[in-house]
Amino acid sequence: MVPDSKSSVRGIKRIDLAYVELASSEDARDINRDIVLEIVRSRQPVSRADLARASGLQPSTVSAIVEQLIQEKWVSEGAIAQRPRGRPPMLLSLNDQLVTLVADVRPSQAIIALVDLNGRFLVRKSVPLARQPERAVQQMIDCMQAIQDVHSDRSYEGIGISMPGRVDPESQRLILAPNLKWGDYDVKAAIEEAMGLKVELANAANAALLAELWSGRMDGVRNAVLVTVSEGIGAAILANAQLLTSSNGLAGEFGHTPIDPTGPVCGCGQRGCWEVFASSAAALRYYAELCPEKPVTDIHQLLRLAADGDEGADAAITRQVTYLGRGLRLITASLAPEVILITGDITTMWSRFGSVVQKELECGMLAGPPPRLDITSDGELARLRGAAVVVLQRHSGYGRSGESSSPRE
Repeated sequence: MVPDSKSSVRGIKRIDLAYVELASSEDARDINRDIVLEIVRSRQPVSRADLARASGLQPSTVSAIVEQLIQEKWVSEGAIAQRPRGRPPMLLSLNDQLVTLVADVRPSQAIIALVDLNGRFLVRKSVPLARQPERAVQQMIDCMQAIQDVHSDRSYEGIGISMPGRVDPESQRLILAPNLKWGDYDVKAAIEEAMGLKVELANAANAALLAELWSGRMDGVRNAVLVTVSEGIGAAILANAQLLTSSNGLAGEFGHTPIDPTGPVCGCGQRGCWEVFASSAAALRYYAELCPEKPVTDIHQLLRLAADGDEGADAAITRQVTYLGRGLRLITASLAPEVILITGDITTMWSRFGSVVQKELECGMLAGPPPRLDITSDGELARLRGAAVVVLQRHSGYGRSGESSSPRE
């Protein structure tokens, strides 16, 4: 599940005394299951005895939970631990035969991948997308089916899709995606019908932030914002250790905050939104203005030109990241996070351009020190990993409140 205001991103529920009630035995079982699965994930391979010691649960309780997790294919038994005395225990790990199909959808292409429970990418393919949503989704389905045919020996948990827009938490329908222009097309239903697997949609920024949290790289951080920089600008908010989505899923739309009412028209219909100045598309527009005789339509090509010393490319990207830093002042003034993470195309040249963003951020502080500015650890894979994490959190039982895991073949 994508955690809401009443549940933590690590799967253990935060207690809100305004809504407190006695926990049922079913709630307790779910919480204990969450704890055991998290310890297996973070300490694998691990024995049942070590699980009991680490969790504080009774060995009989741990044993019952482990058997359930094995039956549902989340956990598998592997190597035998070597001990000087006594019966050697079987060690438990996440089941790497259980996989998730994931997609990172962009306006002109999708990256489709196959990921196992340990986050390893087994396949990754790029698929050009048609403009019409029906054709684009069918292209994605064709690629997923081809991957599934080659890897038919695996167990498939579901499909996670990272979307360049906002997704309604209840209906799982796109409600705002100005750069994608898929309207009200039901992506989830179309793919579920074709693939026979449960599909989970998530906003790209929220998915990427979940991936960072799941990895443990943000342990101890309670207030953060992750900003995605691609064709547009997206943001995800961690406030008091809670991932905020709001009741309609629109929380974090800083990219569509106007910063210059005389600026270019944005895909959302407004003028001068932050993303029309700070996105990858903006950098391409700047380069076209500076060097009209050298057409460049791909941000990666522009970044390569900058790396090779092209002055126009360097100037275009410098202008983009200057606006990126200025826009971050909106975030610091409204949310005052401890950490701001950047993910997306520009991070491949962060050593060159990160200092420009940092300078703009620092000079706009109202008071106190600026937040720590950093980039995600896996760049372009962050959105794919996030899509996989969304499936695992929603299906594995983290914060599930009694909902059973989805069946698999």
